[in-house]
Amino acid sequence: MRDDYIKDALKAVNDPNILINVVSRRVKQLKRGNRPLVESLEKLSPEDTALREIIEGKISHELAN
Repeated sequence: MRDDYIKDALKAVNDPNILINVVSRRVKQLKRGNRPLVESLEKLSPEDTALREIIEGKISHELAN
């Protein structure tokens, strides 16, 4: 995973533990064949794709009470 993507994603999801959970869930979806929500000219790993989706606001999270 790219460090700059991680730093930017942490601005959207403040808690690193939640970020890990959101990214891992999305990576599983991407590996099962779900289409990425962002376009890229370079070939990104599923992890970097998930981070870019979070950075660009395509994926959000919600905490249960």
